[in-house]
Parts: sequence; structure tokens; C-alpha cells
Amino acid sequence: MRLSPLKLRRGDRVVLESWVRAGTIEARMAKRARIVLLAADGMSNRDIAEIVDMHYNQVGLWRKRYAEFGLAGLEDEVRPGRPCIYDHDDVLLLVKMVTEDPPDGATRWTMDALAEAMAAHGVPISASQCWRICKALDLKPWQVESWMTSHDPDFWEKAADVCGLYLNPPVNAVVWSVDEKTSIQAKARINPTMPAVPGIPERREFEYERNGTAVLFAALDVHEGSVAGWVTDSTCSDNFVTFLWDLIDQTPEGMDLHCIVDNLKAHLTDKVQILLDNNPRVHLHFTPTHASWLNQVELFFSILERRLLRRGEFASVDDRARRMIGFIKDYNRKAAPFRWTYEGRPLRAA
Repeated sequence: MRLSPLKLRRGDRVVLESWVRAGTIEARMAKRARIVLLAADGMSNRDIAEIVDMHYNQVGLWRKRYAEFGLAGLEDEVRPGRPCIYDHDDVLLLVKMVTEDPPDGATRWTMDALAEAMAAHGVPISASQCWRICKALDLKPWQVESWMTSHDPDFWEKAADVCGLYLNPPVNAVVWSVDEKTSIQAKARINPTMPAVPGIPERREFEYERNGTAVLFAALDVHEGSVAGWVTDSTCSDNFVTFLWDLIDQTPEGMDLHCIVDNLKAHLTDKVQILLDNNPRVHLHFTPTHASWLNQVELFFSILERRLLRRGEFASVDDRARRMIGFIKDYNRKAAPFRWTYEGRPLRAA
């Protein structure tokens, strides 16, 4: 026997149609409104079920709920459940504890320690319940975030200088973003790495051998996107001066060379100053202290780390140097400048 069309109460069609169209209403309410509208148009429960992707018995339930209670019947009923065991004072006590120092001998709270401390205050509670309460309140005593604050008195002047080089470069000049990536280990797995196959990710030996470390001097041409690199053994001032000479040699005659660098002591020595005094077309621009993230070459270091270093295996320092220089040459074939934005947060690759 075919059901007769569902009779809508006065004014309900407008409300139901607005629920179906609204992008902010919960999906379950929009689906229930659609069920009622289709039922009002004379469709059967089975046909409606195919359209809304729901079992026809469930369609019949919402059809009946609307017929009995109107729009209010489309709301979820209050479900019976176990009454709350812990009152507001108990939750406040837990929050007070978890936001204070943990017991002596510990540096952070665990859920077991928190349950023990609550029990000592006369509130028996399980570690799992402590975790549920913390999760509900978005309290995460098991996590920690770090930050570094620059106390450079000239922070804004230096930041404006660097940003100015990015956004409004000097005329007839080249701008290089320069830095060193240090302590790059040449590591190789004891046993060969197994390549990925369908259903199984790449597998690698846990144990590895160290084959030395190296330092990469890198410079990013801010407005062209290309990278110059040199692998050496340390960040000493002599090596920094040598790298600056490499950049000078790559700069066309008659053009100034502007280098953005951080506050490493090797950048501030007498040898560096002598080079600057003898080459007036070379200019160093220093980022504020603890603000190397303003230096765009850090974006290239992130790319290098993710695409080569993190999972790479290298038989020697020379092997690693050769692979890094090879990566830079390949990168330069399609290099493009980063889209520059500054919102007071660390840079991100475009």
C-alpha cells in the first residue's frame, strides 16, 4: 500500500527548504528536511532512501517523527545515560593541578600521576577519565611548544631593511640570501634499504654508520631563484670570506652585491671587514638576532632537507657533497623566486 503524501504544517515548507539550501546547518538536519519535503511530494520511503542514501526504515522514522511533532520532531532526542560522576569543583581541581608544577621528581604530568594527586584530595578518578576531561578542555600536559624571542633593540629597523631588499631591490644590484647549513652527517645504513612495493612502504635498516660531517654554504638569488652552493668543513670566517669571493665573481661588473646574513660570529670578523673595505660594492645586511627565519635561503634549506638529506644515504663526505651540488644544479634548472609575504611569522615556501 502506497503512503499518501505527508502533510506539512503551515509555514514549514519555507523553513525546510531553507534548511536544505543552507550551508551552515548541520548535514543531518538538512537530510531530514529533505526527507520530509520529498515525502510531502508523494515519494515512497524506498525512493527517498535511494536519493538521500539512508535505509528506508530510517526514512520512515523521520517521516513519522515529523507527522507527530512537526519541526521539533526532527531534532535528536535526549539520550539516557549514566549521570555525571564528577561535578564542577572536581573538574576545576583537576585543571588547577594540571596547570601547576607536577610532583617533585617529575617535569610533566602523566595521567596516572594526575589520578593519584586527585585521589589524594579525596576524588577517586581513573587515569583514562583524567585524559577524557583534559581532552574535552583541550588541555595537553603531554605536549610542549617552544619559541625564541629576539631581544634585538634594532629588530624592526633590521627587519625593514631585509624586507625592503625583497620587495624593493636596489637598482643595478644583485641580492643574495646567504647562510650555512651545519653538521650535515654523511650516514649510510648497515644493510641495503628495501624499496617500496605495492602494499609495503620503503623499509630501511635501523642501524647506520657515520661517515663524517660537512657544512654547506648556500646563497639564494632572491629575485631570480637560483642557488649557489659550496661544501666545506666548517663555518669559520676564512670559509665565509672565500664564499663571498665566489659570489663577487658571479656578480656582473658594475653591479652592487647585497648579501643578507645572520649574526654568526664568522660574519663579523676583521677579515670580513677588510673584504668589505676593499670592495665598496659589497654590502652585508644582518637579520635581527634569533630571526634567521627572515632569511629566504632557509626555505631552500627546507627543500634540500626534505628532498635529499632526510632519507639520503651517503658513503662519504665527498659523496654527500657531490649529491648536494648535483641537487643544486638540478634545482637551478627550474628555479623561480619565492612569492614573498611577511605577516610577522616564519617564511613558507610558495
